[in-house]
Amino acid sequence: MADTAPPRRAPGLGDLLARLLGEARQLVSDYALLAALDARRAAIRLALLLGAVLIAAVLAVTAWMALVAGGIVYLLGQGASWIGALLVVALINVAGAAALGFWVRNLVAELPFAALVRQLRAEQPREPS
Repeated sequence: MADTAPPRRAPGLGDLLARLLGEARQLVSDYALLAALDARRAAIRLALLLGAVLIAAVLAVTAWMALVAGGIVYLLGQGASWIGALLVVALINVAGAAALGFWVRNLVAELPFAALVRQLRAEQPREPS
């Protein structure tokens, strides 16, 4: 028996557009999945990073408290009064806090996304001071 199948016709413009839209939709879907997986990975890494920073902060605080207690014991061993030893340690803490405060103030002097805003407004960057 002879096969009498009709000959295949070339795809028309509608067929090509439908296939193009389907491929574009699949491409967007693939990129969305990639973005979601990448965001999930970034969130997990951020959580691990924040946990590590929290543990490091606790360790740093306990180390600082040990140094402060050691300083007080040393000052008491040198004949200082309790009040004098506590005042010396308190002044060191206040000086450290003030230094950190000035450093933080300089850090937040420039607003976030300042370079992007400058670029969008077509402004020239300021000279570093």
